[in-house]
Amino acid sequence: MSHTTETLDGFRIEIDADAQRGDIVLDRGPFNTISMEQRDALRLAFEQLDADARVRVIVLRAEGEHFSSGGYIMGFLEASPEHVSHLAWNIAAPARARKPVIAANRGYTFGVGFEISLACDFRLVSETVEYALPEQKLGQIPGSGGSARLQKIVGITRTKDIVMRSKRIKAQQAYDWGIATELVADSELEAATAALVRELVGFSPLAQRTAKKLLNDTEDASLSTAIELEGHCYSRLRSSDDFREGVEAFHAKRKPNFQGS
Repeated sequence: MSHTTETLDGFRIEIDADAQRGDIVLDRGPFNTISMEQRDALRLAFEQLDADARVRVIVLRAEGEHFSSGGYIMGFLEASPEHVSHLAWNIAAPARARKPVIAANRGYTFGVGFEISLACDFRLVSETVEYALPEQKLGQIPGSGGSARLQKIVGITRTKDIVMRSKRIKAQQAYDWGIATELVADSELEAATAALVRELVGFSPLAQRTAKKLLNDTEDASLSTAIELEGHCYSRLRSSDDFREGVEAFHAKRKPNFQGS
């Protein structure tokens, strides 16, 4: 098995080349708090895995029973206003990555832990999950894109309820509201994550990258603009090797062998 591990401050990077999977694993027990310096390092980790040819899918997960209780609180007072104004850029790294990104959440997923999960493409949640943006309790607001991303998913009424009351959202409600992609028993989270990785690896890397970027870029667009951009992306893929392979495999009733070109 081809497997490498790199340990950094508060997290590690694992690459399983056989599974074409790269994991960023939060590991600062017991609650996996995320330091100011770690945010920049996490961004670099996403960029590193996005550039790694061995990796097709990126997974963000954590050790222990809680994904993350959020940021290291004193760090906010120690950081300069200019530094904290850049926080959202680091936490948006999963959305900027060209490859699909899966967040596997269990237990407390608060503050920046929730915000970075919202920047991922898929959120697989254990039944133990509690999502929250508790910054109002500190006399602050979410500062890494959390309220903005959440509002796109659940609307202004529910977002005000979550943000302005520092309300905790449990797993079933998160799934019902469309925040979570999939809800599984706690013991099944790793298996569900591995199954989604295997599924995503089976698609054309080029078509996956194109779909992700198109959907992210058109989230704020008018319907007519979104349809126009979709058409341009469709026509670009029309001349790809992967599309030809997909059509030929379909007619030959065999599994396609996509190359990402």
